[in-house]
Amino acid sequence: MAGGRPIKTPFGSIYATNITPDIETGIGAWSDADFVRAMREGIAPDGSHYYPVFPYTAFTRMRERDLLDLKAYLFSLPPIRKKNEPNALSPPFSWRSTLALWKVLHFSEGEFEYRENRSEAWNRGAYLVEALAHCAECHTPRTATGGLLVDRAYAGSEEGPEGESAPNITPDKATGVGAWSASDMIWYLQSGFEPDGDTAQGVMWEVIEQGYQHLSERDLDAIAVYLQTLKPIEQFVRGRSAD
Repeated sequence: MAGGRPIKTPFGSIYATNITPDIETGIGAWSDADFVRAMREGIAPDGSHYYPVFPYTAFTRMRERDLLDLKAYLFSLPPIRKKNEPNALSPPFSWRSTLALWKVLHFSEGEFEYRENRSEAWNRGAYLVEALAHCAECHTPRTATGGLLVDRAYAGSEEGPEGESAPNITPDKATGVGAWSASDMIWYLQSGFEPDGDTAQGVMWEVIEQGYQHLSERDLDAIAVYLQTLKPIEQFVRGRSAD
């Protein structure tokens, strides 16, 4: 949790920051309000804007109790003294002041809203996918300015994390996961194995190994329930026209 990992974007590389409770180089001096503001609004304790590679655009939907529980966990870790790496961005992308305009174009603050016309499992799955797991951040294509193409949500992206492509996870049968059963999805998130025997690679494998495999089967089932209700969207692949 001490940071330093480069995250490649079309605008340059941004380095993950130290989120251990070290007072000088981490987040040890942050108050509860500082933490909630960073996660909900993408604003640092000093008032500067965070780059949206830190997915506050999804974390904004988290409930405050979950945010404070997450802070409590992070503050229970051993503090590590490690200064943050400077980001490798060129102007105008290195100008944090421009992020205020980016937020006007692409950011909507607000906690997840329970849908009364949906089941408990669907709502739990939506909360996990939309907020905590921030699946759209990798699996949705982006505009030229780095905003999510919401009309193609979860339909896959050729420019996923660290230059990797992210597959279509809508129920489109030709290019997505429409042929997968709920059991297939649960097994994939537990083991990394797809129904055809192929395996998760790269960042997705890390996410499974360090995250999804530790979820309860009830939560994994809720994720499957939610994903199966998404609008099926054919994945666009650059250089290929639709049939």
